[in-house]
Amino acid sequence: MLAKDNGASLSTIGLEAVGQNGPVAFATTQWSIVLTAQSESPAAEKALEELCCTYWWPLFSFVRRQGYSPEEAQDLTQSFFALFLERRDFDEVRREKGRLRSYLLGSLKNFLSNADRRIMTIKRGEGKPLVPLEELLARNGTDLEPAHNLGADRIYERCWALALLEQVLMRLEKEYRLAGKVTLFERLKQTLTCEPDRRSQAEIAQELDMTEHAVKQAFYRLRRQCALLLREEIANTVATPDDVEDELRHFIAVLQG
Repeated sequence: MLAKDNGASLSTIGLEAVGQNGPVAFATTQWSIVLTAQSESPAAEKALEELCCTYWWPLFSFVRRQGYSPEEAQDLTQSFFALFLERRDFDEVRREKGRLRSYLLGSLKNFLSNADRRIMTIKRGEGKPLVPLEELLARNGTDLEPAHNLGADRIYERCWALALLEQVLMRLEKEYRLAGKVTLFERLKQTLTCEPDRRSQAEIAQELDMTEHAVKQAFYRLRRQCALLLREEIANTVATPDDVEDELRHFIAVLQG
């Protein structure tokens, strides 16, 4: 199963300017909070759980490509996260200044190579909830088949990029909703896949009782904010500020590929 593609074009969501907007407040990003925590803390706990939710589908898709049924893959992915959250052994990734994307995939491969499926699987609904499985399934639909003829690693990378993009769009929608502009967001989001022509701008302007100039400005503000939020989401998954640019380039390459 491959996560749903939001269809956003790299040339139009503002990624061409993503590196020109200054540094992210890196000290407060999720992955850096986790890595710098010397012991369990509420902030690290919350950050780690949020990151696990973001990475559940990419890791699940990788497991599915190994030939497991949807139910087995769900159980194995939940089991992996149970072990991951229990051990919290980040010494190696601290030393290597690792990216969360690579660290989790490497850890999952090791887990699958050593896991006894009869012992390690955690039945859905038993024990303490780990990742909100029902919520994730409802959000992404029920098609759990690996629909693309890609290798497991490439499926993981693609799902990772789409998961980050989904996070950005969810944050954007929340911002516009709080500002009372959710209808504007929904209409502008449809134009992210292409540079809006004058006809589409005119249609949006007429529908929302705006001028075409105002629609054009709103579109470019959306692109810029999208780029800024994507940079923040990328920063949430690397250990040092120096890794952000490399990970952004990798993100772009994955979606363009």
